[in-house]
Amino acid sequence: MVRDTAQARPSLATPAPSQEFVQRHIGPDDDQIAGMLAYLGVSSLDALTDEAVPASIRSASSLELADGCTEAAALAELREIAAANRVFRSFIGMGYYGTHTPSVIQRNVLENPAWYTAYTPYQPEISQGRLEALLSFQTMVSDLTGMDIANASLLDEATAAAEAMAFCRRVSKSGSNSFFVSEDCLPQTIEVVSTRARPLGLDIVVGDHSKDLTKIGCFGALLQYPTATGHVHDYATVVEHVHSQGGLAVVATDLLGAAIRRSDGVRRAARRVLRDPRRS
Repeated sequence: MVRDTAQARPSLATPAPSQEFVQRHIGPDDDQIAGMLAYLGVSSLDALTDEAVPASIRSASSLELADGCTEAAALAELREIAAANRVFRSFIGMGYYGTHTPSVIQRNVLENPAWYTAYTPYQPEISQGRLEALLSFQTMVSDLTGMDIANASLLDEATAAAEAMAFCRRVSKSGSNSFFVSEDCLPQTIEVVSTRARPLGLDIVVGDHSKDLTKIGCFGALLQYPTATGHVHDYATVVEHVHSQGGLAVVATDLLGAAIRRSDGVRRAARRVLRDPRRS
């Protein structure tokens, strides 16, 4: 038997409306919704909501929303609102600086379409793209710092320093409960590390790395490269002192600074320790 399916198929001469988001949304159709409701034993989506959401947390009135508009109209209105903003020069500094992103990096790393439009618009492919971007970042960090391993990703430099402190506490061989933080570190980093240390029961000692660090025992030390005032120190001796006590050294590093300088005390000391077979 031959069935006439001409009426069931949309004509190519009449494209689907592209201005309405609902037409482009990937979601259940009417038949799928009916099947779901029948399986759950409810008559409608409103009835399902009544059973699933307590009335005490639901609004009795509808939201007062304006009429909907097309995507193009919404973008035009947003551009008009954004055009009213006044852009001022920022002098915040202390680790937050305006930088130039080369177009080749922006297009091939930050905006690489292969990382967020692969195959289907579902989460696994987006996650895979994010992992690939992080892997590229880790590889760059390893190249710039000369370290054998690198990890990603954390929220910012301050939270990364706090996580590094917790890492030092878990793996260091020192019996001390103190974590040394150089006073040359960025102020927001010192504050975040101090805040994170309190619930962990750790003691934070802030001071001059060239004078105060040798007076105490610590399971780890946080240094800044370059410092908050722009100085560049050779930390080789400091790092070796921390290692001699069974502690670990952490260096908050400006990657642009690492790109300019080919070799420094942090890298030399760290590579010697990592490649020493006597250390685990």
